[in-house]
Order: sequence, then structure tokens, then C-alpha cells
Amino acid sequence: MQMLNGARVASAISCLAELGIPDLVHDGPRSAEELAVQIGADAQALYRLMRATASVGVLSEGPDAKFSETPASAVLRRDGNPSLRDVAIMGGREWRARAWAKLTDCVRTGKPVLEQFYGASSSEYLNQHPEEARIFDATMTELSAIDSLAVADAYSFEGIRSIVDVGGGHGRLLATILGGNPTLTGTLFELAHVIDRARNGPLEPLLDRCTLVSGDMFSSVPKGADAYIMKHIIHNWPDDACVKVLRLCRGSVNAEGRLVVVDKLIQPGNDYSPSKFLDLQMLIFHGGCERTEQQFRELFAASGWRFTRLIRTAGPDWIMEGVPA
Repeated sequence: MQMLNGARVASAISCLAELGIPDLVHDGPRSAEELAVQIGADAQALYRLMRATASVGVLSEGPDAKFSETPASAVLRRDGNPSLRDVAIMGGREWRARAWAKLTDCVRTGKPVLEQFYGASSSEYLNQHPEEARIFDATMTELSAIDSLAVADAYSFEGIRSIVDVGGGHGRLLATILGGNPTLTGTLFELAHVIDRARNGPLEPLLDRCTLVSGDMFSSVPKGADAYIMKHIIHNWPDDACVKVLRLCRGSVNAEGRLVVVDKLIQPGNDYSPSKFLDLQMLIFHGGCERTEQQFRELFAASGWRFTRLIRTAGPDWIMEGVPA
């Protein structure tokens, strides 16, 4: 029953974050009545929401019916360090809930379902809905702020003079890498509308060593770099699309260059793993998947790379390294 209740818990936490309650209790305990006046909500309904989230450690209710911050609610603040506020909010958006409700259709067909509702793929839907795109971008930036440090700490960029971050979003990973490697130059390669939003992002202080380039990674990638890195890109796509991108990187890399792929890794056995549920999310929204080590090795071989190393980061990601075959 606790597992079956998971979607309700996530929805309640999403609502709490969207209302901004974690920000408002940061400076001290507040009652639902006080907060309802401040945010324009029904006091009794707000109390019921806060009581529910407090039961899972997101807020704490005192004997005076006032609610205080907890470590779990602190990460839902706008200024949380780290912050998962937008991650929580995105999990409760209607378009995502509708898609998850069609998981059975995805399993029957093996295909994503978003086009059934909106006549558009995930990327097309976000292009058509600016507010949803803003939340999505903020979510990716929040997650990247956490995992980019783990990637940069786990992998040595020694010997690399230039690197292209393919599909690098607003540039958090590339900024982290460049910040720790002062002789390295970088290129952020993304779709045009993402590049437009990235200009004032994490790479802004590093633009003397970084170039922002827009394009379609299935058509071409910037040529002549020592390394090509992709974080949470390969899992979005089926094998044939991944091979196409990896082959383009293989044809563009300098001699003695490297491929660096950062993704989750499906481990054998029945142990619980968030990656196995993220895998279902990839099925629902993109038609992609999380992969095993063997599946990554096969992708590399099919696209002209020799798989050389597997590196565990301090976070949930793994780094797969390849060199030209």
C-alpha cells in the first residue's frame, strides 16, 4: 500500500513546492491560516496538504498546529542548495501525469504516447508551451547542478584541450568542467531555442573560453574537438538514433580523441533502482531507455568507438569512455 500511494505523495509534494510553502516556513513556524492569507488559499485545504506532507517528513507540525522547515522541505525552496523545487513541480504537471496514465499503452506498443494527447513529441510540446519549457529547463538545471560536480570530480580531463558538450542544455556541466580545467576550451552544442536561453546561464563568465553553437545533433556536430561529452542524452533515444549521433561524433573527433557518455546504468538483479523507473519514463516520453553496460558497449562498437572505461561517479551516474576504433 505504501508503494501504491507513491503517486499521491509525489503530487502533494509537487503542490507544496508550487505554492511556495517551503520558502515561507524557512524563517520560522507558520500556521496554515497565516500562510493561506499570504498565498491566497483555502486555510483548511492548505492545512490538510501540509499535514499530509509532514507525515512523510516534508515539513513538521508542532503541537500548536504550526509547521516548521525540515531538511526535506529545505531542498524545495527557491534558494535551496541544492534545490529540487522545479523537479518537484514538473513531476506534478498535467501533461506528465496524463502520459504516465498511458503506461499500459506504451508497454503494449513499445512507443511513446504524448502525441496521442497533444499531436507533438516531448520536445515539440515544450516548444509550443513556454511555461512548461521554463519549468523543464529549470528542472534540468537543478539536476545538473547536483550531478555535474560528481561527473567533473570523477573524470580526468588531462590531455584534452577542447571539448564539445552535445545537447548540454544551459551549460551547467560544461561550466563545471571548464571551471576546474583552466586550459580547456569548450563548445556548447544545442538546439537554437535552448542556446538562446543559455546565453545568460552558467557559461556567461566563461565565454572567453567557450563557444555557443546551435544545430541538430542528428545532422552534424561541431568538428575538430579532442572530446565529445553527452550527459543524459543517449537515454532519450532508441538505438538507431543513438548510433547516428555517436557516428557523427566519431567522424568529427580529433585523432586520439575521446567520447564521454554520462548516463544511468541498469545493474543486474532485483535490487531497487530509480534507474529502472526512469527507464519507464524514457519509454513513455521519448521512446528511449536506460541501458546496461553491455548495451552501451554494443552502441559504441556499432558507431565506430572502442569502449575503454566505465567509471562510477559519487552520484547516480556512470561515465562510459570510448576512443576511436
